[in-house]
Amino acid sequence: MKKYLLAFLVFSCCLAVLSLFNPVFTYASSQPDYTAKSAYLMDYNSGQVLYEFESEKQMPVASIVKLMTINIVCEKLENGDISLDDKVKVSDKAQGMGGSQVFIEAGGEYSVGDLLKSTIISSANDASVALAEFVSGSEENFVTLMNKKANDLGLKNTNYINCTGLPAPNQYSCAKDTALLLKEVLKHDDYHKFSTIWIDSLLHPKGRETELVNTNKLIRYYEGCDGGKTGSTNEAGYCLVATAKRGDMRLIGSVLGAKSGKERFSEASNLLNYGFNNFENVKVVDKSIMLQEQLVVKNAKQQNINICASEDVYLLTKKGDSSDITTKVDLSVQKAPLFKGKVVGKIFVIKNSEVVAESDVVCCEDVQSVGFLDNIEKIAESWRLKS
Repeated sequence: MKKYLLAFLVFSCCLAVLSLFNPVFTYASSQPDYTAKSAYLMDYNSGQVLYEFESEKQMPVASIVKLMTINIVCEKLENGDISLDDKVKVSDKAQGMGGSQVFIEAGGEYSVGDLLKSTIISSANDASVALAEFVSGSEENFVTLMNKKANDLGLKNTNYINCTGLPAPNQYSCAKDTALLLKEVLKHDDYHKFSTIWIDSLLHPKGRETELVNTNKLIRYYEGCDGGKTGSTNEAGYCLVATAKRGDMRLIGSVLGAKSGKERFSEASNLLNYGFNNFENVKVVDKSIMLQEQLVVKNAKQQNINICASEDVYLLTKKGDSSDITTKVDLSVQKAPLFKGKVVGKIFVIKNSEVVAESDVVCCEDVQSVGFLDNIEKIAESWRLKS
């Protein structure tokens, strides 16, 4: 009898643990309701706001602060200032960080890649500080860089005091700014190398291993989720900014100050569901397709000049409301020579008689100017035709 009772208790405990890692997410088709203090939903391609509630309210966001740490490190990697293989010697300060950590060893050397992975997957405070010190010499110098970047990105309700999100006076952000910051982070390939990893490990210099488990459960349990950042402290509550992509549509949603971890994930999923269930992204202009309009180029050697939009143009509409969308091309007269990529005009997207989006129009090829010999040949050809 005791054996059966023990087996039942073990089974019950297993179910309880699994429920923590496999939360039930509900689906909303109407505008969602929240217990969180603020929320924000935006379309990645157009930047259009689909839903917001107290979205610019300044508040602590806990470890979502690390998104800026991640963003700066990824920029340094792209610019070639550092590499993923560079070795970082861990300071006593970095090792001694509290909160979430991967227990890196003071004096030990870790690669930038391993520290970045630990920050993205496990939200490690110790790895974040080690990266900050490596990039800028000290966390204080790095924070100056963080605030400058926030200003450059137009994050008007954000101020950083540290690179981890640990509680600090006058450190704050808002739902809108965290979404805009994640949009910037998503541009970096090095971020995507780690953002969808569910479970991994960190090998320490002395052979010890630390398991890394992604704090963002939506990357496993929400269709299309491939990035985001969690955060939680007593003062911030439970926070999450996450992104998901389905077809041509990518959304970014932010939920700050939820009452529990489960509500954080449930409300974020409802926020994303509201966007996917009610809106669609229509590609109105395809940069890979040549425009039919004619470009006038004076003194050009070739007759037909291929032109195209500089970028794809998407228009976010309510589902079933993609009618009455037209385009208009406005070109300026050009003079050869022209180089490929030269801006020669604009293409405008018009819906209900209003311009709702636009893109530059560029040359898709180099355009050579008529030379002296070309003019001689034209004159000779003209004489032959007359005779």
